[in-house]
Amino acid sequence: MQITQDTVVLIHYTLTDDAGKTIDSSAGGEPLAYLHGNGNLIPGLERALEGKQAGDSINVKLGPSEGYGEYDESLVQRIPRRLLQGIGNVYVGMQLQAQSEHGSRAVTVTQVQGDMVTIDGNHPLAGQNLNFEVRVEDVRAATEDELAHGHVHGPGGHHHG
Repeated sequence: MQITQDTVVLIHYTLTDDAGKTIDSSAGGEPLAYLHGNGNLIPGLERALEGKQAGDSINVKLGPSEGYGEYDESLVQRIPRRLLQGIGNVYVGMQLQAQSEHGSRAVTVTQVQGDMVTIDGNHPLAGQNLNFEVRVEDVRAATEDELAHGHVHGPGGHHHG
């Protein structure tokens, strides 16, 4: 069975940066299951998997526009530390939920200087090339329930990201 719109696909993948460092991988765990064509994977990866079948392996290099977007300087802000009341120890690398006019978004603390804190609302992988090595383990038709919800249920269907 080929990977087409609304098929459930199980993949093993390794994601590396341009230096060859592994950023994320399913190796040694359960394969990732996703519902194809429903925006559950980044667009460039879905396009590359279209039409493949179980047993196929692909290597894909995606630029930022097909991954997590270009790095946006306007998402970097310096704020007074007192705005982070109730948060004990603020440190570089800390992830926070920030409220903005677009709702809640994840931000990362990138600098703490005196009583000023720099937060970055870019995805940690924004502006980076993404190198995926993917092996298709299985392809099946989605159930009506899965189609109704737009994501996979049951075994191999744990939801993350």
